[in-house]
Amino acid sequence: MADNSTMENNKGLSVFEKYLTIWVLLCMVIGVLIGKFLPVIPEFLSKFEYARVSIPIAVLIWLMIYPMMMKVDFASIKNVGKNPEGLFVTWTANWLIKPFTMFGIAWFFFYIVFSSLISAELAREYLAGAVLLGAAPCTAMVFVWSSLTRGNPAYTVVQVATNDLIILFAFTPIVAFLLGVSGITIPWDTLLLSVFLFVVIPLLGGILTRVHVIRTKGQDYFNNNFITKFNNVTIVGLLLTLVLIFSFQGDVIINNPLHIVLIAIPLAIQTYFIFFISYLPCMKLKIPHDIAAPAGMIGASNFFELSVAVAISLFGAASPAVLATIVGVLVEVPVMLSLVKFANSTTNWFNNKS
Repeated sequence: MADNSTMENNKGLSVFEKYLTIWVLLCMVIGVLIGKFLPVIPEFLSKFEYARVSIPIAVLIWLMIYPMMMKVDFASIKNVGKNPEGLFVTWTANWLIKPFTMFGIAWFFFYIVFSSLISAELAREYLAGAVLLGAAPCTAMVFVWSSLTRGNPAYTVVQVATNDLIILFAFTPIVAFLLGVSGITIPWDTLLLSVFLFVVIPLLGGILTRVHVIRTKGQDYFNNNFITKFNNVTIVGLLLTLVLIFSFQGDVIINNPLHIVLIAIPLAIQTYFIFFISYLPCMKLKIPHDIAAPAGMIGASNFFELSVAVAISLFGAASPAVLATIVGVLVEVPVMLSLVKFANSTTNWFNNKS
């Protein structure tokens, strides 16, 4: 999805992507049933851990993230100076605003609005999950959202590539700061290990694979043959990961079914808020619509695969913090599709020549 030809192959959502919320709900049911009636499975899998990282889940998360990193053409960063206003909007929204508004909105709902429904301990864990989502802007699904809004594919690649590089340096200190503010002690070694495992390794692997295949087989082969082999790997990895996680989360969900909705409310509000504080300034700055729409989508959408992985590393697969990151997956598709519809209905607000 890193250039025009690949983007053209993704003009719409696949069946898995379009109904991702339904698949997640099915995984939730399957996982909870496994945890309830076949507890020996999660108990057995929980034995395979290293430095609090579940090895089976880590493998599945690599299956999710590695194909995404192959799709990003980091060579496009050389074009970073073209139309820099759109990049400035993206960077400002994603790194100077989004993590902190996520913290503020989630804190307000979990500690104030829902204080009679959620214990202080659960509020703290749910807040931690929300923080992890807020500190990880989208790197994969944004290509789909961009194509659905007829976004400029080359510019979208630059936006995503620069965000991926910023994640390497900004994610850890932002998460550590906000979780520290919320009263959660973060083991820096575990946090850094998580970023190394779930960002650095798949990032390097994706870059090396992309470069090697293009050098040996050519760009067309990479776009039209090689990368298409991984189309379903990410989704299958995601769904299997969710089944495992929900098998660990069974008791939390059964005892607190209403909490799924309570978590979803601030996450949805944050998504709409971040979209508009990116999208509307683009209009004021006279940035073309095919750059403005992806700029809004990147901030609004989340790199939930990374958030889930780090939450598992920091708090364990059975933690309510992990549940909060998974609710982010639940709300992602329906909320983002509504924003795609809005963006497509407001193209006349913009100068559409990029």
